[in-house]
Amino acid sequence: MKMKPAEFIALSACTMTLTALGIDIMLPALGAIRQDFGLDPQSTVTSKIISFFFMGQVAQIFFGILSDRFGRIAILRVGFPLYIIGGITAALAPDFPLMLTARFVAGVGASAVFMTTVAGVRDRFVGDQMARIMSLIFTIFLFTPIIAPFLGLAILSVWSWKMVFLTPPLFAIMVFVWSLRLEESHPAEKRSTFHWNQIFSEFRNVLTNRIFLKYTGITTALFTALSSYVASSEHIVGDIYGKPKWFAWIFAGIGSIMSLCSLLNSYLSARYGASQTVKGLLILYTAVSGLLLVLTLNWGDPPDIFIFFISVGILMGINVAIEPNSSALALEPFGNFAGLASAMYGTFFFFTGGFLGSVISSLMAKEVFPIVLSLFLIGLTSLLLVLRNRSPQI
Repeated sequence: MKMKPAEFIALSACTMTLTALGIDIMLPALGAIRQDFGLDPQSTVTSKIISFFFMGQVAQIFFGILSDRFGRIAILRVGFPLYIIGGITAALAPDFPLMLTARFVAGVGASAVFMTTVAGVRDRFVGDQMARIMSLIFTIFLFTPIIAPFLGLAILSVWSWKMVFLTPPLFAIMVFVWSLRLEESHPAEKRSTFHWNQIFSEFRNVLTNRIFLKYTGITTALFTALSSYVASSEHIVGDIYGKPKWFAWIFAGIGSIMSLCSLLNSYLSARYGASQTVKGLLILYTAVSGLLLVLTLNWGDPPDIFIFFISVGILMGINVAIEPNSSALALEPFGNFAGLASAMYGTFFFFTGGFLGSVISSLMAKEVFPIVLSLFLIGLTSLLLVLRNRSPQI
């Protein structure tokens, strides 16, 4: 029986949720991990658990090439076992370095699943329609930050942090079985041949496309902000503000804002188009982040907890509203090698953004100014990028 659009959107959201679940559910457990491994209670080293997972997305570039040659389904089938094995190994790792290695492997698996999902959407939809579908997928996907912290806390109240780490691979097994119903979206007659000359030619076509570079740069900058917030959120709430019991509520509240903004974007992109929506949202992002910077400089670091997290919630909401539009605009020029283009897109923003986000997180031992300043610079840089080179084609 052929999969209907509603089921395809739901399955795509669940496959992408594996990336979010592999991060969000374990944030409440970072304190227990520091204690279990004998780390300093205020250490920021546990943020590497998040960063290494993000940096595993570098493998998207290889999976993209292979998916254009062998189809999306074959790569999806590789990604799930890597994610599951990496997740289980991280949960049972006897030392911290092995845990980080396993988290990287799980991130590699997540990269295959994420890349084939985006490429599958691009195979079926294009332009503003793709932006609308991605917004609907993101709306479902973003319920994970709302539910995951409470689920992590619930598991911690009964079991150890190891069971928290085992939950994502267990969920992945169920989604893997469901994905067996998915049909191939990249038929054999459209697949590329596996020749180095053609691969280099496709690389060159992607890397010389100014639209791709502009919108990938915007997404990378914004993901730097998102990854630094996610990796350091438990530390900010629990250690800098001294409110560890508030963490799940704050994280879920910001997740709710993100989900609502993603849903709102499906309306905005349909009415105004992806390009105008990105421009308007970036103006708002820069204004809000600039106001937060001014308040922090005037009121001291850290600023009032409500002012800080309301501002961050708005910024993260705008962030996820922009991403479906920027991904649709970045990938719109590409057809038969959408797998390579989406892989390069995902690699740039996940790996580079994850790495830069970890750098920002490491600077926040006792203050939030590094992320406040970064949010403003990211907003300003992204706005300048979207206002530059307005010519429609490259």
